[in-house]
Amino acid sequence: MINNNINQVIDQMRAIETMAKSQVSPLQTTDKAEGGSFAGMMQQAIDQVNQSQTEARQLSKALEMGDPNVDIAEVMVAMQKSSVSFQALTEVRNKLLTAYQDVMNMPV
Repeated sequence: MINNNINQVIDQMRAIETMAKSQVSPLQTTDKAEGGSFAGMMQQAIDQVNQSQTEARQLSKALEMGDPNVDIAEVMVAMQKSSVSFQALTEVRNKLLTAYQDVMNMPV
């Protein structure tokens, strides 16, 4: 059962890698992600989440300071985007940790 789950995770990771190589990534290209490695893709995702959190924080601060150019709806949308992207990244991390633990607990 564990071997079947691990094989499914590995197959899914390979499928994601194939899709990532065949499509243009919506994430910005950075030196860290050149070569299409999984670690590079994860670093891009982390950077993107960090950027969305920073933007949401800046918009929120501008609204609190009374900037007339900042709309509350814009702030709420930015905060929700930031929250959803962070939750998605957390779920990916949790799945990776689970897969790693399953591999480490396999009998040799």
